[in-house]
Amino acid sequence: MTIAPTTRTPAFPSRLPNVGTTIFTVMSALAAEHQAVNLGQGFPDFGCDPRLVDAVDTAMRAGQNQYPPMPGAAPLREAIASKIEALYGRRYDAASEITVTAGATQAIITAVLCCAGPGDEVIVLEPCYDSYVPNIELTGAAVVRVPLTPGTFRPDFGKIAAALTPRTRAILVNTPHNPSGTVWSPEDMRRLDELLAPTGVLVISDEVYEHMVYDGQQHQSMARFPGLAARSFIVSSFGKTYHVTGWKVGYVAAPAALTAEFRKVHQFNVFTVNTPMQHGIAAYMADPAPYLDLSAFYAAKRDLFRAGLARTKFRLLPCEGTYFQCAAIDELSVPERDLSEADFCQWLTREIGVAAIPLSAFYGGGFDQKVIRFCFAKKDDTLRAALERLARL
Repeated sequence: MTIAPTTRTPAFPSRLPNVGTTIFTVMSALAAEHQAVNLGQGFPDFGCDPRLVDAVDTAMRAGQNQYPPMPGAAPLREAIASKIEALYGRRYDAASEITVTAGATQAIITAVLCCAGPGDEVIVLEPCYDSYVPNIELTGAAVVRVPLTPGTFRPDFGKIAAALTPRTRAILVNTPHNPSGTVWSPEDMRRLDELLAPTGVLVISDEVYEHMVYDGQQHQSMARFPGLAARSFIVSSFGKTYHVTGWKVGYVAAPAALTAEFRKVHQFNVFTVNTPMQHGIAAYMADPAPYLDLSAFYAAKRDLFRAGLARTKFRLLPCEGTYFQCAAIDELSVPERDLSEADFCQWLTREIGVAAIPLSAFYGGGFDQKVIRFCFAKKDDTLRAALERLARL
């Protein structure tokens, strides 16, 4: 008897059954369809410094095109260690405590994978970046959602304390915060330090917007606080800092014992990162001005955008950092006043020609506060074009 071969793809259980197409992909596609100004997805529409491209080109032409060391090219790790020490007062050993990663997203999942597993719990503070929860779910650990205070998006340490259990393995912290633009204060950091001091809980600190803090504030890195630094994986991103999100180069700074575990996973999920870009970035970092001046650069864009929105019925929320501006829509006059955030963003894209992201997309349960998020990491002309359309509201 001949058995006919099958061409049917075998069925298997999904590791992420609740994950579908992200809101960012949906809104960007809708923006393209309706020729809308896309203030949804968080990346610049302008180029980087030509000197950075030249530095990468020089590295390529100098033959820096083969595998670098697994933890990253030594000149870049040295440059990172020097930058952290200069800004935050803590010296990380470049050989044993700095790892170059394929962007911050890879850094975060690697940190989660190396420290959490079945039976553990990992705390996220909602609203949060959309990779955090799937990262935790892939480890088999339980996600524990703690809401930031609605309206202000400040941490509620009473709720964080109540969420801590003997099974808590880590907490994910993001400051400056995407999507709200909130920046943690020194007092916030000290309270977290006091809360975690008697525990073995690790911190995965997403600090990719570290150089975008406004109005005289300073970024409070975990590296500034010895008790927190001792338990933290600190994540940052050259893509955000140097306007090259497509390069996907970031890093993690952590104590040697944590770094050793991090690298066990890193070597098998990415191994290492683009060689000429590492050497180019290392050379470019000799001049600190591009990241030291970044807050002023983005503050001007924030102020331009906020001034335009202030002439509409959008209700502006504070923007202390990042390149995101949140706005409440509850006072707007639209054809259907009871539109959800998600429906409003679709209407705004189709009818007004500006794309934004609903804040509910950053919550696991879809918490609708009538707040949406705009990205102002755009050319001034792009922002003015968006504001001209939004003026109709």
